[in-house]
Amino acid sequence: MNNSYPRIEKLKSKTLITKLFKEGKTITVFPIKLLYIKTQELDVPVKAGVTAPKRSFKNAVDRNHLKRLLRESYRLNKRGIFDNTEEQFALIFIYLGKEILDFNKVERKMILLLEKLKVCIHEKNPS
Repeated sequence: MNNSYPRIEKLKSKTLITKLFKEGKTITVFPIKLLYIKTQELDVPVKAGVTAPKRSFKNAVDRNHLKRLLRESYRLNKRGIFDNTEEQFALIFIYLGKEILDFNKVERKMILLLEKLKVCIHEKNPS
């Protein structure tokens, strides 16, 4: 995988998103929560989405800013996670915090979260 985040890797399927929230496993590194599920329905190794709650951030500008931060930190750090697996995953990143952090802090938390995900994926599926 390269450092891009093309349209084909973006999670947009309503049925898959609903399935993620019902059956997905959770990993949390505050202020980011990750829901993930192993699936066979995808044409790429991973599809990912991001969200920031309207309850915590009333202004759309703030929500969009947080989503940009999450997408960019994921884009920069995703390459090591899914290079060695043949399985397919759907992910959604949820911002839980009440205040907007700067990019460096969000990226550090994203790296920790992706490392935890890597451990969870590989411990259940020894290769």
